Amino acid sequence: MSKVENGQNVSVHYVGTLDDGTEFDSSRSRGETLSFQVGSGQMISGFDSAVVGMALGETKKITLNPDQAYGQVDPNNVHTVPSNAFPGDFEPVVGATVVGMNEDGQQMMAKIERFDAAGVTLDFNHPMAGKNLNFEIELLDIS
Repeated sequence: MSKVENGQNVSVHYVGTLDDGTEFDSSRSRGETLSFQVGSGQMISGFDSAVVGMALGETKKITLNPDQAYGQVDPNNVHTVPSNAFPGDFEPVVGATVVGMNEDGQQMMAKIERFDAAGVTLDFNHPMAGKNLNFEIELLDIS
């Protein structure tokens, strides 16, 4: 029976949960498999590494620490933006996600941490940064 190697294309079903059991993502719920090339950098490193060596039909449970997933929370990714950088009718809500463009025209997402008359403090860290991620992965296809 063949096992997954770097460079191969795979299709999997997965369920992702946090340590408290909260489900944050599931290909099964969407009814859509996830396909990617192993070792190509398309996936977070720990997920990518976990499928290497799996056999067709195998199911595996893994826990990834932040360094194997979206990294640690970086305080340098929290910035206060002047209130006048937002449209006049913008009403900030703590915990809400805002989308904008950086100087290079790339789309950026951030969570509103706090706000006052001077500005809005935005957290640009990935929402899963600093978290352990648990996955149940089922290998459906290797090509």
